[in-house]
Order: sequence, then structure tokens, then C-alpha cells
Amino acid sequence: MSTSTSYSLGLLILRVGFSAMLLVHGIQKIEILFSSNIDFADPIGLGPVITLLLVLFAEIICTVLIIIGVKTRWATIPPIILMLVAIIVVHKGDPIMARELAILYLLAFSTIGLLGSGRLALRG
Repeated sequence: MSTSTSYSLGLLILRVGFSAMLLVHGIQKIEILFSSNIDFADPIGLGPVITLLLVLFAEIICTVLIIIGVKTRWATIPPIILMLVAIIVVHKGDPIMARELAILYLLAFSTIGLLGSGRLALRG
């Protein structure tokens, strides 16, 4: 296997693995959107509905784009922002173990954002 092929395969595994896991979090939140009383955290003061819509955009739309490799670098920006808010605002003052998952996602999506999708992607 050439270096180029293994590089692209590694990026594919990183993209699909982390995006699929974050996508699961997003899918679980869809139910909240259709409830009669949207009760969702509002850590930066945008209101619970706007915050939920932004989270759903980052966790569903962006992760699907990253999985298929379309506009990958741009699609990593919302999940990166989401994880920064989780680390800095939502879990402010919490021990590192409470922030661990958000930090791992931040590292993964930052790496994907820097490296792009690789050759094994739809592109666009």
C-alpha cells in the first residue's frame, strides 16, 4: 500500500469514525426539536431553540458532509466551535475527565479540518 493510499485511508477512518459517533449524538436530539416545549441548554445566550438548531446543524448536517467528504474543511468548523463551547463554557470548572470527550472530538475535527478529506471522498 502506497503512502498516499494509507494516508487517505487513515483520513477516511478518522472522518467516518468520529463523524458517525457525533452524528449519533445529533440524532438523539432531533426528538427535542419536535417537543411542545423545547428544553435545551443555552450556554451562550442565543436561546434554547437557536442553540438546538445550531447543535443539530453541527452534529447532523456537518457530520454527514464530513463522512461523505464534501466541503470537508468547511464542514469541520461548526463541530469545532461546538466542542470549544462545550469545553470552555458548558464544562467550565469541571475536571478534565468531564471534558475528555469534547477534547477528543475537538482534536479529531481540528485534524480533519487541517488535512482535508483525502482521496477517498466525494469532494465538492
